[in-house]
Amino acid sequence: MLDISIILPIYNEALGIPELLTQIEDAINNFNYEIIAVNDGSSDDSYEVLKDFAIKDKRIKVVNFKRNSGQTAAISAGIKNSSGEIIVLMDSDLENLPSDIPMLIQKINEGYDVVSGWRQKRWENQFLTRKLPSLMANSLISKVSGVKLHDYGCTLKAYKKDILSDVNLYGQMHRFIPVYCNWQGGKVIEIPVNYQPRKYGKSNYGISRTYKVLLDLILIRFLEKYMQRPIHFFGGVGFLFFIMSFLSFSVSLYFKITNQKDFVETPLPILTAMFFIIGVLMILMGIIAEILMRTYYESQEKPPFSIKNKLNLDE
Repeated sequence: MLDISIILPIYNEALGIPELLTQIEDAINNFNYEIIAVNDGSSDDSYEVLKDFAIKDKRIKVVNFKRNSGQTAAISAGIKNSSGEIIVLMDSDLENLPSDIPMLIQKINEGYDVVSGWRQKRWENQFLTRKLPSLMANSLISKVSGVKLHDYGCTLKAYKKDILSDVNLYGQMHRFIPVYCNWQGGKVIEIPVNYQPRKYGKSNYGISRTYKVLLDLILIRFLEKYMQRPIHFFGGVGFLFFIMSFLSFSVSLYFKITNQKDFVETPLPILTAMFFIIGVLMILMGIIAEILMRTYYESQEKPPFSIKNKLNLDE
């Protein structure tokens, strides 16, 4: 088996690919490695450049998407086509330095399952517009997920192959892979890595993606706490609306009994009915979610638990 698989999601990086591949070879030439370059529907010559390198070096393997599917899909495809015991993810825009890869591998060999890069010097000259929002977002993610990282957005990470076996990636969830691995019982550590501004092209990311990160954060929190008991979430929200309905009804009844206002003089009866209906709907959604959850596990014969190892039992 190979020692290392380097996963490179690539989108319109034709100019930087030669330099990137050369730097990777210089950094890890002492290892038995492969490079899985995933061309995510680039509109430039990225595929042609990768093809030329792949013809010359069989260690460079290319997955070419029909259309742009996003970084998470590219990373997922790279992982599924990898053969190494250690998987290293990194961006292809030369902001991550391949010379940092041996540091990550050393930490994996020390017993960690996930080694995450931390770009300490990023956004030094853009504190208010980029660094401060980044600090706030990473702090919020750490608090909600329970995994304390300073830089969730850094793609440069190393993983043991087996810790990723139960991780399925959808949407734009690649930045939360350490969280998924932590749920599987993996040991996660963060180390400082180097950072340099991109040399070629322009960034595909902007401050506008902040709301997407927050939505993803809500999703992973739900998956962590309620994936196996969704009725508790939807039922809890439903009962909250029942309480609001009861309070609304009580206030309207009080006004009626004390002759202060008739039912038709306030919106309270309408709110009472609305809150009650929403409560019923939330309960029903919880029941449907329970059915879907059980179908998900039972159709795949997948248990709702993960075993690390067994003693005196057949493996």
